Amino acid sequence: MTHSVENAERDRWNARFAADGFVFGTEPNAFLALQRGRLAPGMSALCVADGEGRNSVWLAKQGLEVTAFDFSPVGLAKAMKLAQQNGVKVDYHQADVNEWDWDAARYDVVVAIFVQFTPPVERSRMFDGMIHALKPGGLLILQGYRPEQLGYATGGPKRVENLYTKPLLRESFAALEILHLASHDDVVDEGAGHKGMSALIDLVAKRHG
Repeated sequence: MTHSVENAERDRWNARFAADGFVFGTEPNAFLALQRGRLAPGMSALCVADGEGRNSVWLAKQGLEVTAFDFSPVGLAKAMKLAQQNGVKVDYHQADVNEWDWDAARYDVVVAIFVQFTPPVERSRMFDGMIHALKPGGLLILQGYRPEQLGYATGGPKRVENLYTKPLLRESFAALEILHLASHDDVVDEGAGHKGMSALIDLVAKRHG
């Protein structure tokens, strides 16, 4: 992605996040919330492209020590406000997935929910970074859209190459132990940004330790 394209994409998301309210709501992603039993207070977590903070704030409310980043300063400002309103602390940073230093720290949990704005080459680097960011025994929790989502048009990218399939995720995370990988169609109700029947794919994977 060229610098000019990055700036245009950042401007687009800044404008989207500048709307009143929260584009994707303030409740956590439903699949992430279902993984509560895998989490424990004191765990460290990294939220990738966290947007307005709904997932990082929820993790912090579960007692995790959370770091999160996003490339939109407007989204980050709303995330910080949401954290303050919920009485939790999150270590927020402004960065995109190419700028983030994946080797700077290791986490018990890496969360990547609908981070499908990256083209395949950048996505490959991002996926490798997520693996590197996990501690031995650490968990990756990921949800995204499948190509069938283009037919539903209820959220997500419009480029089929940005969408996920089981073979793609199996290949990308072959270095991890896959604990859960499922494709399903379900209604998503996450603010105005993700609303309606959706073609989803879920992954939980563990780094060998």
